[in-house]
Amino acid sequence: MSSQGSNPRTNLLGKSAEELRAFLESLGEPGYRGAQLYHALYAERRFDFAAMTNLPAALRERLAREASIALPRIVRRHSSPDGTVRYVLALAPDSGSAPAGEGRAAPANIEAVFMPGEKRQTICVSTQAGCAVDCRFCLTATLGLARNLTAGEIVAQVLVALEEHRATLKPQTNIVLMGQGEPLLNYDAVMAALRILLDPNALAISPKHATLSTSGIVPGIERLAQEKVRPKLAISLNASSNEQRDQIMPINRKYPLEMLLEACRKYPLRPWEHLTFEYVLLGGFNDAPEDARRVAKLLAHVRCKVNLIPWNPGALPYAKPDAARVEEFRAILADKGLRIFVRDSRGQDVQAACGQLALAESAASSPA
Repeated sequence: MSSQGSNPRTNLLGKSAEELRAFLESLGEPGYRGAQLYHALYAERRFDFAAMTNLPAALRERLAREASIALPRIVRRHSSPDGTVRYVLALAPDSGSAPAGEGRAAPANIEAVFMPGEKRQTICVSTQAGCAVDCRFCLTATLGLARNLTAGEIVAQVLVALEEHRATLKPQTNIVLMGQGEPLLNYDAVMAALRILLDPNALAISPKHATLSTSGIVPGIERLAQEKVRPKLAISLNASSNEQRDQIMPINRKYPLEMLLEACRKYPLRPWEHLTFEYVLLGGFNDAPEDARRVAKLLAHVRCKVNLIPWNPGALPYAKPDAARVEEFRAILADKGLRIFVRDSRGQDVQAACGQLALAESAASSPA
């Protein structure tokens, strides 16, 4: 895998089938060559033009001169004994096509996480470098927002993780847009990336195995509802009242619970689909029995499931709830008829768990 750095050649990573067709036609090639290039890049995951044997040799040589596939550079791998790998990735200044008039994207470091399982692998993907939403319990918020990622930079995280583990991949890949950033504040690039990730002719990830997590950007939720191709939707709830949510999620002042839950009730779920509500349990803050009862009331008329996530330790003034408190919270919600799951995050020892992505170093790491 290679990164082209400041090379001015056209970066093809993140381009759709239609964009690749147009690019090949601009070179005087027949349009169907774009579909062949699209398949080689995304379905076969070939990142060297010389290896794209479905293309004529002369075209491969020309692409090597005039185009690039700008994968990010792995700065460091942080590996956990449970198999989780947190990647720190360096993005090149020209690693994706910037919107018209914006010029080249600035260099940045981001993180992605690979989590192997018995029958699947899950890849946690960032959509922004840093984050501007400022959730007070999340270490990523301490970074602030450097910039939005391009579609190519989002897709590249998946490609890097799959390529690193090519020899041991399981049949199913899950994608969760739960890394750095708020996906719905980078809507166009996120959707362009998802159309490639979910395309049966590209990475062929099922929409049932892709999840976008939002802090509650209501206009983005309403826009996502209209998409023909879309992932599952997860809402980061984390509080049982506006007063409580205002303290830990400033975005709630713009999109309060009433507005957010109304958008959720109107969201057009597919027959197999439930909304997911994520609730980070902060010891002594939002984990009381009365919080659980309020949450049950809030979600009473939404087809959903709830993921309870005990807070993952970090340099922030919160505490992990004790196990008895978590079980009491779970039992109250279950008794109200809600589907409840307790999620103990993997990779905590290498700062790879939910809310821990802040480009931190770790003793349990290995250089790239």
